[in-house]
Amino acid sequence: MTSPPESGRRANLLDYDLEGLAAFCASLGEKRFRATQLFRWIHQRGARDFDQMTDLAKSLRDKLKACATIEGLAVASRQESADGTIKWLFDVGGGNAVEAVYIPEADRATLCVSSQAGCAVGCRFCSTGHQGFSRNLTTGEIVAQLWYAEHHLREQLGTRERVISNVVMMGMGEPLQNYSALVPALRVMLDDHGYGLSRRRVTVSTSGVVPMMDRLAQDCPVALAVSLHAPGDALRDNLVPLNRKYPLAELLDACNRYLEHAPRDFITFEYCMLDGVNDQPEHARELIELVRHHAGRGVNCKLNLIPFNPFPQSGLTRSPHSRVAAFAALLSDAGIVTTVRKTRGDDIAAACGQLAGDVKDRTRVGERIARQRTVILKRAPAGAVAKES
Repeated sequence: MTSPPESGRRANLLDYDLEGLAAFCASLGEKRFRATQLFRWIHQRGARDFDQMTDLAKSLRDKLKACATIEGLAVASRQESADGTIKWLFDVGGGNAVEAVYIPEADRATLCVSSQAGCAVGCRFCSTGHQGFSRNLTTGEIVAQLWYAEHHLREQLGTRERVISNVVMMGMGEPLQNYSALVPALRVMLDDHGYGLSRRRVTVSTSGVVPMMDRLAQDCPVALAVSLHAPGDALRDNLVPLNRKYPLAELLDACNRYLEHAPRDFITFEYCMLDGVNDQPEHARELIELVRHHAGRGVNCKLNLIPFNPFPQSGLTRSPHSRVAAFAALLSDAGIVTTVRKTRGDDIAAACGQLAGDVKDRTRVGERIARQRTVILKRAPAGAVAKES
């Protein structure tokens, strides 16, 4: 629950889940049902102006005008892909911008939402990590991406029906490193008075922040996707630096603990296919051993193989389609549910790993990546790095 603001500061009502909004209304001397009405106006109907809220007493509307606002994010740009994917760049001030991506499909419509301006994890294959970390987003800035996209699309499509059926916290940033803002935002998405999404249709992606995975399991369990990308610690240390703090054994133990509370009976493991780095048959066999036999029980999971979306500073290239197919076949033959992610929006840099915004590199990451490449070549097992360019 987000607390009411300090005296004298106008509250952005997008910052509140329903409990937080009820506390805010109580501070104005209003009953809880007023918070529910207000919440519905904002999230179900996309209201931006208190005078639109015709079933609220004028006295309450006047109070709200004096101490509150409904403040979304400024849209810096909008791009639409040939496949219907839409990417919005939102200005979050201070020279920072974040991106959200709408992905329409036959059976669902997904919004990919950002949780941070930049990212501190620094995964080698992710262009967002290349730009460095600026700051966490507020709850209101996270929610504003869904609020804007949902109601903009309704207007564009000429419908009052809900457009977005799924939300994935897979945009810019590591969601679990912005936990205090993330959880109220998730509760807004799930609330029947808000967007009414089921826990199975809201997914948090993490690179493996183990303590926060345990907290999320207790506080707000939704579907979980874990960025795996390597079957062993030596390689994953270099691809996903967070692995040095929370290695695979700890991460997989946390996955099994999460499954005790999760709305789905599996964890999705994301695996970015990097040419000559993690896409060889021996990597597939190690991966099978890892997820089938970890701690004597394995992890109930689905493997999602992701074609790498190249960017110049990474020093990496995409695995050939034939190798991805062969890798997937090995996993499937071992009884592991495996999918290959369809690349969407890559012509507007909206595909997985491409979100970076128009920002400066604050991290001298090019130098760091060059050092990482040298370390991978020196430390990886024989055959693990067959090709680097």
